[in-house]
Amino acid sequence: MFKTITYTNIPTYKTLLKQIAHLQIIIGFTMMTPGLIALIYQEWYSLAGFILSGLVVSDIGYLILKVLGKTKEPEQKHAMAIAALGWIMVIVFGGLPFYIIAHITPVDVMQAFVPPGFEYESSLMNFQNPLHCIFESTSAYTTTGFTMAYHEPSIGKSLLFYRSFANFIGGAGFIIMALAVFRQLPGQGAVMLYSSEFSGEKLKASVISTAKAIWKVYAGITLLMALYLIVGTYFILPDYPLSENIFDAFNHAMSGQATGGFSTLDDSIAGYKSPAMDVLFLLPMFFGALSFPFFFKLVQTRDIRLFWTDIQTRAILLACIFGSAILAFMLVRANDVPNPVREGVFQFVSALSTTGWQTSNVSIWDDTSVLFITFAAMVVGGAAGATVGGIKVIRALILQKGLRWQINKVFLSKNTIKTVSFNGKRMMPEEMNSELARAGLYTLIYIILLFISTLFSIHYMGPGFTMGDAVFESASAMGTVGLSNGITDPGMSPVLETVYIIQMLAGRLEIIPLMVLLRILFFGTRSRMI
Repeated sequence: MFKTITYTNIPTYKTLLKQIAHLQIIIGFTMMTPGLIALIYQEWYSLAGFILSGLVVSDIGYLILKVLGKTKEPEQKHAMAIAALGWIMVIVFGGLPFYIIAHITPVDVMQAFVPPGFEYESSLMNFQNPLHCIFESTSAYTTTGFTMAYHEPSIGKSLLFYRSFANFIGGAGFIIMALAVFRQLPGQGAVMLYSSEFSGEKLKASVISTAKAIWKVYAGITLLMALYLIVGTYFILPDYPLSENIFDAFNHAMSGQATGGFSTLDDSIAGYKSPAMDVLFLLPMFFGALSFPFFFKLVQTRDIRLFWTDIQTRAILLACIFGSAILAFMLVRANDVPNPVREGVFQFVSALSTTGWQTSNVSIWDDTSVLFITFAAMVVGGAAGATVGGIKVIRALILQKGLRWQINKVFLSKNTIKTVSFNGKRMMPEEMNSELARAGLYTLIYIILLFISTLFSIHYMGPGFTMGDAVFESASAMGTVGLSNGITDPGMSPVLETVYIIQMLAGRLEIIPLMVLLRILFFGTRSRMI
């Protein structure tokens, strides 16, 4: 049972609720932004849905603030719980536009979204199920890319944009956005919330200026990638309509830089049916895997050598090259896919960057290839301080460095000072042990949750899937990747759908904030002997 709410606990809960209400108002207003796209494309029911959703969410937040009045400032012990509750609030209310639009849009209008020449049912119908709406919202804001929109174009332009925009907001973090744009939670509260959501280093002296720097870099790279995709698509596919090119490019730029993996096409990037387009999309995925501090330093110094001297960037670059080559070789040997090199390279970069764009039917891969991309790419993920999921490259590097250090120090004399050099600095044994313990503990928790999720997948997945498929899909959810072998589907078990929702949220928040929230709910904020 949850801990009984007593008089001494009330200030804590009021503090948490007030901060969530601030964030709720912000999300309510940002939720109305896709209404501009609905206006442009004359999707009137969608426009009404976005306005109504935004007003409901922001008004509820405003009423909570009025009722609560003055509360205590958040303390260190509150920060992670606020982050976890804030994200839960976002994914629940973020599903509201899907639900409202699906219910107020007439069937004939829904079917008008289906592209000419196709006769399938509009996927907007799927969002009349509230669980599917929460799933889609979770996938969007956590930058995963799983979808209940089986045929993406059939949900309308404005909802397609909303998914990509949610990827964009969730990528850098909506709390970081609140600090950067709205300057919520000044002082110590801002510092703690920043740390609870962003795992990279501080870029400037203050948290507010750091948050602004992150969003400037993030928005700048996204705009650059949009222009890159527009120009690239124009030259590769000159007959592709320019209006569709621009719409696709901005959606893919937001989704790509956020490593969200949503696409405006029915078969993700495979929908272009062009090997050259596959190559074009490698750069946005690679850039999405790199950290904000790296881009900030690159802009400040304009030193191209950072691509090699930055430890995480170098590791990701090498992993993309050698991992892609190995996976392509394995697919060639298995002889299961029509274009093993092309599909292997694209899928590996997509998995390592946790973007989730897809050009291959993973369900027909052999188990060896599936397990390789799962553990060599999806479980590892990209750089800390980026928008990626997974355990992060820096933790993987710390673990391998720690293993070598533990082995090598056995052969050192007793009088030798056993320091270790890592990422350009020397650490004493106590510091290295501390870093190693944190990385090892997080990795252990991550693997345990992945194992539990795999058991659920095996039990609740549909017929025709293997254990390798279960591991792959669970790792994709946990790593906020979004690559799918078909288990994730509108007809999937509600139990498994809920498990994947929890996994996506835990993967985006790096697990610990959710555990802190559960601890507060069960035991309050008082210290306990362990």
